[in-house]
Amino acid sequence: MSENRIKELRELLTRYSYEYHVLDKPTIPDSEYDQLFRELEDLEALHPELDDPSSPTKKVGYTVLDSFAKVTHERPMMSLGDVFSYDELRDWAKKIEDVYPDVQYCVEYKIDGLAMSLIYEDGLFKQAVTRGDGVTGEDVTNNVRTIKSIPLKIPYKQRYDIRGEVYMPKKAFEKANEARRKEGAEEFANPRNAAAGSIRQLDSRIAASRGLDGFWYHIPEDVNADNHYDSLMYAKHLGFKVNDTMRLCDNIEDVINRIEETAKIRHDLPYEIDGMVIKVNDYAKQKVLGFTSRIPKWAIAYKFPAEEVRTVVEDIFITVGRTGKCTPNAKFSPVKVAGTTIGFAILHNEDNIRDKDIRVGDTIIVRKAGDIIPEVVRSIKENRDGSQVPYIFPNTCPVCGGKLYRFEDEAAHYCINTDCKARLVFGIAHFASRKAMNIDGLGEKKVEAFYSEGILESFEDIYKLHNKRDIILNIDKFGQKSYVNLVEAIENSKANSLERLLFGLGIRQVGEKAAKLLASHFKTMDALMDATLEELSDIKDIGPITARGIVDFFKDENNRRIINELKILGLNMDYIDNSIGGDNPFKGKTVVLTGSLSIYTRKEASDILENLGAHCAGSVSKKTDYVIYGENAGSKLAKANELGVKTISEEEFRNML
Repeated sequence: MSENRIKELRELLTRYSYEYHVLDKPTIPDSEYDQLFRELEDLEALHPELDDPSSPTKKVGYTVLDSFAKVTHERPMMSLGDVFSYDELRDWAKKIEDVYPDVQYCVEYKIDGLAMSLIYEDGLFKQAVTRGDGVTGEDVTNNVRTIKSIPLKIPYKQRYDIRGEVYMPKKAFEKANEARRKEGAEEFANPRNAAAGSIRQLDSRIAASRGLDGFWYHIPEDVNADNHYDSLMYAKHLGFKVNDTMRLCDNIEDVINRIEETAKIRHDLPYEIDGMVIKVNDYAKQKVLGFTSRIPKWAIAYKFPAEEVRTVVEDIFITVGRTGKCTPNAKFSPVKVAGTTIGFAILHNEDNIRDKDIRVGDTIIVRKAGDIIPEVVRSIKENRDGSQVPYIFPNTCPVCGGKLYRFEDEAAHYCINTDCKARLVFGIAHFASRKAMNIDGLGEKKVEAFYSEGILESFEDIYKLHNKRDIILNIDKFGQKSYVNLVEAIENSKANSLERLLFGLGIRQVGEKAAKLLASHFKTMDALMDATLEELSDIKDIGPITARGIVDFFKDENNRRIINELKILGLNMDYIDNSIGGDNPFKGKTVVLTGSLSIYTRKEASDILENLGAHCAGSVSKKTDYVIYGENAGSKLAKANELGVKTISEEEFRNML
């Protein structure tokens, strides 16, 4: 009886999930689905002998791995060439139409996600593999299995390899970032990064919680159809989620019309797209057209240009950062750009405002750089009617009234009043941030609340907060548990290596990398404090401006007093060498990372290299030893090849490790 019921429930839940996640046409309410799902879980727990890897309960995430295994693709997963204008697109099409005047194109959305290959054998889902370097990818089966729209069983007994894109829907992206904000974690930059990060979680339960989805758009060798469109229709019949927005076009002008139609509604879609993919539909024609060494000649990706809109500047105002840097910002009439409404953009500095001649009351063009960061492109001078007011950069700080100072080597203005509230609050928040002293629970809002209570006005005060329990517990939304966790995080931060403290102190021009370089070179705070301008300038990648900033910082008696006070309070002042011992191919080498990495995040790769004793640089030169590249590597990879610098794919890098 139980065996029959388990079988019935599996079939029902698989059908209901397909209707909901693939067809977007649910036939039962969520509450009823949940009830049936719990019943199946209970019955499977009672009957482990009836385990089935294709059961709907296997999508909840249950596996924790030590690492991802490498898998060689049976057929390479190639990238697509890009075009950025209709003229380039027409040039591409002309080469094809010179061979096939009657060609038909299939036009699809270019989903902004993570390329993936799914393998089925004997009708069962066997494996999911990332693109990797196109030849070798990572086995992420346990994470991809949790995606609810992916069938675990299909009515097809032969081996079936289908490829597509795993992505994070916009609603899931917002939900994931809301959770990260509550945890005090760094937010995902965009849905693509969020999807890639989720797929690379070693704990499949985390991937299961992220609400990932997938569209499937390519079968490398399909015997069930003689063209791309029919192949995808067959895949849909098998149970795969195929994007129904694809269209067949008989010429390139029809393709361009389809692109323009999509551009108008792209930001209203529930997922991110960054362009359109155009493919020759007929498989026989594809075969004749063939491939270059890395891309198919029969397909191309058209990338959308950054969307630009008009608005009017209502105000220009200054914000003061932790170093005293005063940043001008434009407030303008809110406009919708790239799917979200924006009303502010950073103007960077006085020179930028002058060069672009941006005035209060101006009509301006705004866009999102990389579809993310609001940016003022230019002012429209011909729209001026005489009421526009040129902006005069202030001489005093808008927060404390102190004098602003502009260093000779910088375009920025600084408030040099060390007691400025803005500098204190942002400086302390930076000191406590994850990449500095990593004091969880001491974000900007908490720092401001403690500052208002008069219990946190300096770095030293952080390490005296354990004596302020009664005051802290009276602050809104700060309970006993939060207090205990904060005190513990503060105490743990005392053991941090020297570079975290250096970065946290906010020395002008000393970022995270420079702090690590200084700490590893001088080993102790005392040695660094006594370093001369010449000694600092002799260090590779510490330029004269940075060296001067360091010397000036440690000349200041107040800064030396703060460091001495922190030493008395028990903070570690020495460099802790966590680098991997022994010789390795990266030790002492200069390495440049370029392209979209899929195995590691950019920071993970940088951290690994630095722990191996390498230096990560931002640009390629004759002094570069290695360039490690991912997907869509561009000018840096080209320059490396031009200079004869050794290039390493991300997968080769992984193998070397």
